[in-house]
Amino acid sequence: MLNFIRGFCMALADSVPGVSGGTVAFLLGFYDKFITSLDHLMSGTKEERIEAIKFLIRIGIGWVIGMGAAVSVLASIFDDKIYEISSLFLGLIIFAIPMICKEERDSLKGKYQNIIFVVIGVVLVAAITYFNPVSGKGISVSVEHLNVTLGIYIFAVAMVAISAMVLPGISGSTMLLIFGLYIPVITAVKEVMHLNLSYCPVVVIFGLGVLTGIALVIKLIKRALENHRSAMIYFVIGMMIGSLYAIVMGPTTLENTKAAMTLHTFHPVFFIIGIAIVFGLEKIKAISE
Repeated sequence: MLNFIRGFCMALADSVPGVSGGTVAFLLGFYDKFITSLDHLMSGTKEERIEAIKFLIRIGIGWVIGMGAAVSVLASIFDDKIYEISSLFLGLIIFAIPMICKEERDSLKGKYQNIIFVVIGVVLVAAITYFNPVSGKGISVSVEHLNVTLGIYIFAVAMVAISAMVLPGISGSTMLLIFGLYIPVITAVKEVMHLNLSYCPVVVIFGLGVLTGIALVIKLIKRALENHRSAMIYFVIGMMIGSLYAIVMGPTTLENTKAAMTLHTFHPVFFIIGIAIVFGLEKIKAISE
């Protein structure tokens, strides 16, 4: 049940551009186990793979149900309630940062030379957000336009998206928006679910890109956390700070573009709800421990 809740909460974060499921994993205290399980799934011993599969299936069930619930709800309210949703995630991220600093104080204390990685994280996410095109425009993914070049592009973007999803800071859905593939990929998945198999090549190529990204990136993340944890945590904090800008600019990425969030469109009540969610996640973690 605990792992189901973990996966469910990750899915809620992943479904909204601007927030990463990895951030939730960090808050709930199972990020290292999540990364290790993905690594063991790809290159572990038989016993490690069995254990990883058990853990990831439990997380996965919660993630699938959470994503389905999020999409069914958010799809109908996202455009109209974007400022409320953005205010909520601002509260969540702002209060999540000190929680992570507290959790990782041994990695951060006395290693202030690594603050440069905070700057790198902020600049990276802010730059990605700044060059974000309007959702629904750009690349057109359909069987009529699918060729070798576009196939390679989809494959590469899938690798980047899954990397963003497991890193706290910026979500995979944001990366898909940035590269113009969020709407096309979602559409392709929906078409396949409705048995329109002409879209299968798009989904298969995207899926192979995701698996390749996991195989390549997860091992790098795991080694970075093991050998350079302080620098990595500073980098994660920087990405989370940068994601505040991504959330503020979130309305500009909608298909029906809206202005970036300002003090006039900021909703304090939803901001407080975001804070409450952080403390709720912290309570879940305390109970699990």
